[in-house]
Amino acid sequence: METLTETKPRPFIGATEVWVPKDGRLVHAEGDYGAMTAFEEASIQASFGPGEGLPGKAWAEARPVVLKGFDGSYFKRIEAAKEAGLTSAVALPVFDGEVLRAVLVVLCGEDEATTGAIEVWAERDGLLLLDDGYYGAAKHFEWVSQHTHFPKGQGLPGGVWAAQTPMLMRDLGSGYRFIRSESAGRAGLTTGLGLPVPVPGGNTYVATLLSARGTPIARRFEIWDAREARVGAAGGAELIDGICEREGRLWDEDNPRRAEVWQGPIGQVLGSGLPVVIHDKPVIAAGYGAMVALPIYRAGAIAHVVAWYL
Repeated sequence: METLTETKPRPFIGATEVWVPKDGRLVHAEGDYGAMTAFEEASIQASFGPGEGLPGKAWAEARPVVLKGFDGSYFKRIEAAKEAGLTSAVALPVFDGEVLRAVLVVLCGEDEATTGAIEVWAERDGLLLLDDGYYGAAKHFEWVSQHTHFPKGQGLPGGVWAAQTPMLMRDLGSGYRFIRSESAGRAGLTTGLGLPVPVPGGNTYVATLLSARGTPIARRFEIWDAREARVGAAGGAELIDGICEREGRLWDEDNPRRAEVWQGPIGQVLGSGLPVVIHDKPVIAAGYGAMVALPIYRAGAIAHVVAWYL
């Protein structure tokens, strides 16, 4: 298989971590922190009750939460985050019906060059409106997003809402399906991943990760379908869509299109029911330094797994 070049663009996301419930608190399960060893050590030692810190807030309020500034906020690791250059974060809870399985937190640092978007859209009165989002230097795109709404089926958020499945969208700056294409093109945004965020109570939330070429959220995205109607009663998951900076198919003999339970990173998600964050391990596809895989539950089982590679 052709491997990627060693020259990597600067990532939009600085750190990713998984928190899981244990004895009434959220404890650190795993994470990818790069060279941020002091922040990693502070995180490993932390834990959160319902409503405490960013993971605890997503747990208690049963919704995805965006925190665009740490100073003076409820964030618990402010000093360590400041030393690491991290300034904002998004927490995505993983619910299986009423049960919280985990909270995935992505953390970012802001400067004049970092561009991308992590958005949370919420349904109000039959429309999806921007609940909050982090955009880095893409200020005009942020303003456009704040003044945009989506009916069911329209644009990336509305498409995810209608299908209740994750979706990938290409060529954001020129694609007619992406409603904010003009401002996305100005911001250099190229690729979008949209995913439903199921929560108790029936509220509708959609998260979108919009990646720019210069500071990408990821260099590869994948969507795996784990529904029985797709893979049969034996279980597993099948790769149904993907975007990669490399030309050609995303699967071959070394990277099969189907994953069985406990087989590779996707199979680990299927077996454990939890998000997976892996870095510097040979199980990652050739040429990538880290990957994140996130389960999406529906009707008491994992319906999809979305994965992104750095």
